[in-house]
Amino acid sequence: MSDVVLETRGLVKHFPINKGIVFRTRAGAVRAVDGVDLNLRRGETLGIVGESGCGKSTLAKLLVGLEKPTQGEIRVRGEDMTRLGGAALRRARRNIQMVLQDPYTSLNPRMTVGDIIGEPFAIHPDAAPPYGKARAVQELLEVVGLNPDHINRYPHQFSGGQRQRIGIARALALRPEIIVCDEPVSALDVSIQAQIINLLEHLQKELGLAYVFIAHDLSVVRHISDRVAVMYLGKIVETGNHAAIYEQPTHPYTQALLSAVPVPDPRLRGRRDHIMLEGDVPSPADPPSGCRFRTRCWKAQPACADHEPLLEIRQRSPHPSACHFAEVRDVMRRS
Repeated sequence: MSDVVLETRGLVKHFPINKGIVFRTRAGAVRAVDGVDLNLRRGETLGIVGESGCGKSTLAKLLVGLEKPTQGEIRVRGEDMTRLGGAALRRARRNIQMVLQDPYTSLNPRMTVGDIIGEPFAIHPDAAPPYGKARAVQELLEVVGLNPDHINRYPHQFSGGQRQRIGIARALALRPEIIVCDEPVSALDVSIQAQIINLLEHLQKELGLAYVFIAHDLSVVRHISDRVAVMYLGKIVETGNHAAIYEQPTHPYTQALLSAVPVPDPRLRGRRDHIMLEGDVPSPADPPSGCRFRTRCWKAQPACADHEPLLEIRQRSPHPSACHFAEVRDVMRRS
């Protein structure tokens, strides 16, 4: 496991619910992330998928330190970041940076591109190259496919795809080993999405980066990811390499997600086994007992309410799945 650069164990984030204006009292908690175990290896891309509200973005913020976990460990290169503080924490956070979802609101409109990309050097002066910050910023602009002469322009003078390239350049400034990409292409046109994905893959090969790639577009995740983790209501319900997840899904929730992916070829649409889920997503403040998916699952049995299924390899599952009755189901019929 020496090539593991990022690891979480029992990661939990609960947001307290308070009531009252003068006398604030605790009225429960939103369980946004509720016991997540993950690992990421050097040069690997781990895709995180799941419907809106499942905890993906909260997980991303926990990984980079924008949120403090309620409990659990986040180890970067074997060092538990949850136990660090001050200068030690700042040094550790250099190894893990983030590309945000919205390229329009993630860049300060009052700062030039040079100041935006060079800001990490202001926070970590000892990380600035000896030949100067301006030249370093120009090199970063060139690396992400932008004109280095545009260093003094403002964000409004760039398109959405160019702004996302600026965000990527900023994330690369401190030469991290890990980049957390929180839906980095969801706000872009389809043609621009392909350009950004190709850029990320090129940078990964050139710099040996490891990505945590969070997205709701399953086709994008399949293209870029080496392994995939499926998230539902704060928990990982299935994980494995991308081929296993997409071709041999075992958890009912994963099967339902994949059955909803649009099929571009009209000749194949009749072969798609659509799975319609009934009921609404339960509240993360009051999740069901046992398996959290059981209220929407067609396989639910009394045991699902009594015992929470562990994420493990089962008799009819070739990779870890958190389902008592996990089994492979081909959502695209081959006959």
